[in-house]
Amino acid sequence: MTISPSPSSAHAAHVHALRGQTMGTTWSVQYVSAARPDLHALHDAIQARLDVVVAQMSTWQADADIMRFNRAQAGTSFTLQDDFLQVLKTALEVAATSHGAFDPTLSPLVAAWGFGAHAEGHGRPAMDELIAARTRVGWQQLQLDAVQRCVIQPGGVMLDLSAIAKGYGVDVVARLLRVRGVEAALIEVGGELYGYGRKADGTPWRVLVESSPDEEADSEGLEPRVLALDRLAVATSGDRWHAYTHDGRRYSHTIDPRTGEPVTDAAAAVTVIAADAMHADAWATALTVMGPEEGHAFAVRQDLAARFLQRDAGGLRETMTPAFERHLAA
Repeated sequence: MTISPSPSSAHAAHVHALRGQTMGTTWSVQYVSAARPDLHALHDAIQARLDVVVAQMSTWQADADIMRFNRAQAGTSFTLQDDFLQVLKTALEVAATSHGAFDPTLSPLVAAWGFGAHAEGHGRPAMDELIAARTRVGWQQLQLDAVQRCVIQPGGVMLDLSAIAKGYGVDVVARLLRVRGVEAALIEVGGELYGYGRKADGTPWRVLVESSPDEEADSEGLEPRVLALDRLAVATSGDRWHAYTHDGRRYSHTIDPRTGEPVTDAAAAVTVIAADAMHADAWATALTVMGPEEGHAFAVRQDLAARFLQRDAGGLRETMTPAFERHLAA
């Protein structure tokens, strides 16, 4: 995903910037604060907060909480820390509402098709591999007890929250900044964004929604879309960021949990606006799985603010839900 501040949001006076690395990508914060907090202390606090999220939900770290759950024996009751609990609870809610288009247990199928932290060989897996992987996938297998703060490992289920964790990372940074008295900020983790408050000149944070610059350059009539973010988040998913070609066929990293197959008619990009980045992140993935037609119809019914860019013979074709159109900056 490529979402960057628009030219109209050039650094005004008193806008400070911090940057770092997390979740295999980068994070950045632009902020306005009359209190002028210590830059080094604020940077370290942001990095430490994101490190806590990574320690709970990274599938790339063998000692992360999520990997300990994935290795647990069937019937194990696994106690969840606050971040893990909140993200898993939301992931299961989105899974239910999307009728399984979003599924946090998809990891075995993602690996079978050659993607993710535990990727196997590229190309179409053997039928017995697919069958074996599909028996381990299904969000309904999870028994989450939010009151007791635990989830039961049914046996062989592998959680992967990468389609929602970056958005959650944005949200926890926003909360940290507010607690520390930062009046306005634009937070980004791996392209997922949340903005709140006003800059020093009184204007909101304005961002340009993009998909692929080279594709957009070839698409006549595709207007740039600018969003004003004030207590709003935006996330984009699509098939151009992770894909490979094997034996003349292009395989997208977006796997449909309902079929066990890579999405064949994936939109070039799906952008979702929501009140928090965690939900924007998850819904962008779910709508990408559904595809431009099913996804757009679903988003309209659910009043989701979503924009789809679909490839056709003329380049990219854009469709937006009414809720998305209401957010476009004048």
